Amino acid sequence: MSKASKAAAQNGSPENGKSLKRKDYEKELGKLQVKLCDLQRYVKEKGLRVVIIFEGRDGAGKGGTIKALTERVSPRVFRVVALPAPSDREKSQIYMQRYMEHFPAAGEIVIFDRSWYNRAGVETVMGFCSPKQQERFLELCPQVEKFMVEGGTILIKLWLEVSNKEQKRRFEQRIEDPVRQWKLSPMDLPSRSRWYDYSRARDRMLKKTDTRVAPWYLVRSDNKRSARLNVIAHILSQIPYKKLAAEKVKLPKRSNKGAYDDDASIAGRKFVREQY
Repeated sequence: MSKASKAAAQNGSPENGKSLKRKDYEKELGKLQVKLCDLQRYVKEKGLRVVIIFEGRDGAGKGGTIKALTERVSPRVFRVVALPAPSDREKSQIYMQRYMEHFPAAGEIVIFDRSWYNRAGVETVMGFCSPKQQERFLELCPQVEKFMVEGGTILIKLWLEVSNKEQKRRFEQRIEDPVRQWKLSPMDLPSRSRWYDYSRARDRMLKKTDTRVAPWYLVRSDNKRSARLNVIAHILSQIPYKKLAAEKVKLPKRSNKGAYDDDASIAGRKFVREQY
C-alpha cells in the first residue's frame, strides 16, 4: 500500500479527498452520541418502533458506521441484526419471514446490517435467485414497507455509496492487513469484477423501492468519518424526539451490616497475571 493510501486510511478519507482530523471527528461524534442517548430514552419511554436499514456495496463502510451509531447506547434498545446466509429451513419459508422475526417491539430500534434487500442486490447479481423471484420481490417490497410504516413503524433506509477507486483501496487494505482480513467474505472479490452488475441492480432497486412512504437516502461514504457523522445526524433528524428530563440519582452509602474482610476471603484465589 502506498504512503498516500495509508495516510488516507488513517484520516478516514480517500486520497486527495477532504480530510476530517480525528480530533474534530471525535468531538462531533461525541456531541451526536449524547443526542443518541436522548433519543434512546425517548424511544424507550414512548414505545416507538424503529427499523434502520444499512445497504451498500461491500467495503462501503456499513460496519464502521453502525459501530459509531451504537457504541454509546444500550444493545437492549439499539439491536443490530446481521443475518448469515439462510439455512435450508429458512429457504423454504416466505422470503421476508426470517427478517420479520427481528422486527422491533415497543421501545426498540432495530438496525439491519444488510436486509431483505439482499434479494435486489447480491442474490440477483450472484444468481442466488431467479429473475422471476427478483421481480416479485421488487413488486411486493413497497407494499410490505407501506404496511410497516402505516402500522406505526419508523423505517429509515440508507444506501452507502462508495466509489470504485475507494472500494479497490479498501479491499487491498483487507488483503494486506492481518487484523482486517476477517472482513474479506466470499462475496467481496466477485463484487469487484461485477461492479457494473451491482450498479445496475442498485439502480433497479432504487427505481422500484424509493417511495414516498419509505424513501431511500444515499450517503457518499468514501470519507468514512464524514459519512458516519452524516448518517447519525440524518437518523436523528428522521425520528421525532425530545430530550426528556432524567430522574435525579443518589448513590446510597454502603451498609456496614454484616461487614467482614472480603478482600482477605479471596486472597488465595487464582487471579489473572497482571502483565500491563
